[in-house]
Amino acid sequence: MIKTKADKPFDDIRPLRDDEAVATIKDLLTNYYFRRAVEPFIKPIKWGDLESNMGACKTISDFQLGVIYPVFANLIKKTTLGVEGLNWDKVMRGGESQVFISNHRDIILDASFLNIGMMSKGLSTTEVAIGDNLLIYPWISNLMRLNKSFIVKRSATLRQKLEAAKHLSDYIHHVVVDNKESVWIAQREGRAKNSDDKTQASLLKMLSLSGDTSPLKTLKDLNITPLTFSYELDPCDYLKAKEMQLKRDNPEFKKTLMDDLESMITGLVGFKGHVYFKFGECINPQFDKIDSTLNHSDFTQKTAELIDAEIYRNYVFLPFNYVAYDLMTGTTTFKRNYTSKDVGRFEKYLERQIDKIVMPRRDAAFLRSCIINIYGNPVKNYLTVPPSEAKKEKKSRGLRLFK
Repeated sequence: MIKTKADKPFDDIRPLRDDEAVATIKDLLTNYYFRRAVEPFIKPIKWGDLESNMGACKTISDFQLGVIYPVFANLIKKTTLGVEGLNWDKVMRGGESQVFISNHRDIILDASFLNIGMMSKGLSTTEVAIGDNLLIYPWISNLMRLNKSFIVKRSATLRQKLEAAKHLSDYIHHVVVDNKESVWIAQREGRAKNSDDKTQASLLKMLSLSGDTSPLKTLKDLNITPLTFSYELDPCDYLKAKEMQLKRDNPEFKKTLMDDLESMITGLVGFKGHVYFKFGECINPQFDKIDSTLNHSDFTQKTAELIDAEIYRNYVFLPFNYVAYDLMTGTTTFKRNYTSKDVGRFEKYLERQIDKIVMPRRDAAFLRSCIINIYGNPVKNYLTVPPSEAKKEKKSRGLRLFK
């Protein structure tokens, strides 16, 4: 990843390059706050070992393979029952790059699990879109950009946002079309708090701003490939439920930087059970289903619906999802997919998570329904996929990362 003249117009948002790696690593290692935040997180890896590994890195690839990979391998072993990537045959080869648009469960881990999988497969890692609202401290910004993250500017006026959207679109096309590297970006700004995954049409409008060709041609150039994350347990489910009540009680409620930091830490260290990510089909062939006479707004909305359907059909479900759906709908639709013991386990889990929520006027019944929806909504969405299309899915090809 050598810095080139073509990258210069994007210096304000691009990841760091190889010639910037050594100096940035040196700055991180001498930053007291970086060490204080990272040292407890990496255990049983010792700080001295991490320091030595980081100091030996000369390039971005060195850093990802020598530091990020072992740290997240350790995290996966400590906080999951395994992470598995499915449908690797959908990942393009032969020099073709793509934009992975995924549902969004965890602030940091979604893209991290994807890139750990890429490294395990010997593939080039993706560049990762990250909102500037999460770059709370300078050392976080340096760390993220060292790990191939580029910045999505959300803290701006309306006019600045329009300019930033065009700038971001140009950058993503530069990465995919010119640099032949792939990109990961979430289907919406922020996580879907209730797991009712919907791609924002505004994301696709942004992606279609680059160049002077038609929106169809511009999006086709990106080889958009939907990607689905499924977490057996979401460590942040109680925080998401709390936020939903706060917004219900006060529509003007807005999260603070410390709320984002709490979500990042909880997601990283909390237990997640089984985790899956599953690649869908590139949507380029499906563009033929969209009426070519539609205006730009309707075209991007129809494209969002194509992405959603592909994300839905690639969910991986476990007993809690089926229990939650039946509780959510008051039915026994999936009774064959779980046992009475599963129901008991889920009820106890709900109690534990609700007990973690400390807030004025806590509405336990509402919070309970919120957490149930987090686990049941993916099943609800899956049921909207036309059966004739769902049956076309072939047997998945998987990669088990770590047990």
